[in-house]
Amino acid sequence: QVQLVESGGGLVQAGGSLRLSCATTGIIGIINDMGWYRQAPGKQRELVAVVTRGGGTKYTDSVKGRFTISRDNAKNTVYLEMNSLKPEDTAVYYCNALIGAVGYWGQGTQVTVSS
Repeated sequence: QVQLVESGGGLVQAGGSLRLSCATTGIIGIINDMGWYRQAPGKQRELVAVVTRGGGTKYTDSVKGRFTISRDNAKNTVYLEMNSLKPEDTAVYYCNALIGAVGYWGQGTQVTVSS
């Protein structure tokens, strides 16, 4: 059974930093893209960043230059380094792993940025 477990969320002041991690278990096969999404209250879930197995990255415009996504293929783990956090970054952050054509989700971790 595939499981994704996020960690590293919390409460931080504006301008601060957090590092999210997403560990996976029960993986059979190769993980293609791994990504981070977020969902703020009353809003739709949105893509934050994605990293391919080869290390290619893509970011939503609002986090470019502040967030960095990375992965460890040996550990099937993905990370999100978040710097210069803003109150508008407040959301539940979810990791996603694409295995074949199936996407798997974690349970989410809350990130709250106070002004």
